Amino acid sequence: MRKSSLPQEAYNQFYGTYLSVLDDSELNDLLALGKTNFIQFLESIPDEKLNSSYTLRKWTIAEVILHIIDAERVFQYRALRFLRGDNTPLPGFDQDHYVKYSNAKTRSKESLITEFNAVREASIILFLNLDNEDLNRTGIASNIEWTVATLGFVICGHQKHHQQIIANRYLQP
Repeated sequence: MRKSSLPQEAYNQFYGTYLSVLDDSELNDLLALGKTNFIQFLESIPDEKLNSSYTLRKWTIAEVILHIIDAERVFQYRALRFLRGDNTPLPGFDQDHYVKYSNAKTRSKESLITEFNAVREASIILFLNLDNEDLNRTGIASNIEWTVATLGFVICGHQKHHQQIIANRYLQP
């Protein structure tokens, strides 16, 4: 499925920010390419920058990376629930609370790359064999009606959006 196949409502929410940074590639291609590009990007970050932020009270690079990983896990879980026909509305999650308890300061770049790789591989496998009927299944999370496909595209766009923020705000001289 391509991003252009998503219902217009997907763009009308806050998550349109993440969808807008994606091209119109197939979802599975975006997941795989995003994995490769993000790992290469992470490898290029100097170790001494991991625990720095671009201004006071902003997350460090390591915290942003763990936020990307945590959010991907949440979106995967939502997709799984909707795929399995679970119509129970799901709550949002407090990203700042998650970051607070992430222990980002204790993490090495290698451990972050390993964890991201594992989580993204799980996303790739989750979405790999879905047909259009599966991708169009819906559910409620954060008081928003989602399709499984939208969750997959948001995974890709969320990672790319934060990668651009790290590149433009954290790593610029």
